[in-house]
Amino acid sequence: MATLNVNGTVRTHDAEPDTPLLWVLREQLGLTGTKYGCGIAQCGACTVHIDGEPVRSCVRPVSSVGAAEKITTIEGLSPDGQHPLQKAWVKLDVPQCGFCQSGMLMTAAALMQRSPHPSAQQLREAMTNICRCGTYNRVQAAILMATSAAKG
Repeated sequence: MATLNVNGTVRTHDAEPDTPLLWVLREQLGLTGTKYGCGIAQCGACTVHIDGEPVRSCVRPVSSVGAAEKITTIEGLSPDGQHPLQKAWVKLDVPQCGFCQSGMLMTAAALMQRSPHPSAQQLREAMTNICRCGTYNRVQAAILMATSAAKG
């Protein structure tokens, strides 16, 4: 059995070392908020944080994550849904189908950690996730709303 630190809890799994982290999170640990999209690290639906950095979990072998590294999934972003991004997402009715949204939120949360008040350029560079429904303008507006709320 191997261990992972996920959302502040040490969890065990018995996956093969080359199994993508995404499948361990979803299938063995029951954390289904992180989605499978493309399987080649392009769309970002599978984004989680490892030690605060956004990572595309569909191509990251579980064996590459040490037991001391802290993994945060969408379930661990805010247990009560009160993260400023989650509140802005709801207020601006960002999702349509919602499939990409957990990855979008995790990417945006990492951006806010690095740069609490990102410029438009930083926002464009960081948000490389793909949204099938094209909600990019609402995503950007929600991030700006959340960063404004964090200012004061």
